[in-house]
Amino acid sequence: MTKTDLRRHYRTARRAYVASLDKAAREAQEQALASQVAPLLPGISMAGSYAAVGDEIDPMWIEKRLGVHAFPRVAGPDISFHIANWAEMKPGFQGIPEPAATAPRAQPDLLLVPLIAVTLAGVRLGQGRGYYDRALAKLRAGNPKLLAIGLAWECQIAPTLPADRWDMPLDMVATPVRLVDCRKSR
Repeated sequence: MTKTDLRRHYRTARRAYVASLDKAAREAQEQALASQVAPLLPGISMAGSYAAVGDEIDPMWIEKRLGVHAFPRVAGPDISFHIANWAEMKPGFQGIPEPAATAPRAQPDLLLVPLIAVTLAGVRLGQGRGYYDRALAKLRAGNPKLLAIGLAWECQIAPTLPADRWDMPLDMVATPVRLVDCRKSR
């Protein structure tokens, strides 16, 4: 399967899974996700999160444990991270909430990463524009200890995925039922 085919397949699986959850069940799953990630949060000086859209798993319950954190802002071919709270976010690229350009820039040492599919070795399939791959490369150049955690529903775990030379691997994958250290697979 091509990356396009895989995106279609995993988007369909994700959509069907989330449609099977009522509001309370979805919230319970997202709270369980936060519990999986919680042991990684002590000692983090700045975390980067994302605004979940549609049936993406929402990091909101993780954010509640973080305190001050940053969100991505699209600027041309890149994303930068800016400190903001939800009240300050406005629709940006493709209508996704993002901080104002004037919000303070941040250099996260932990990054919560959205995805369409992922392997337990940390190979991530994103939207296909490379925003997070470029961001991870830049953030890791400035901080080799950056911890990149892909957040997923269980139905987004793939046995294998193709990876191009520019695809940046994730360090960890968290779902509502497990936390996997992908670095052990490399």
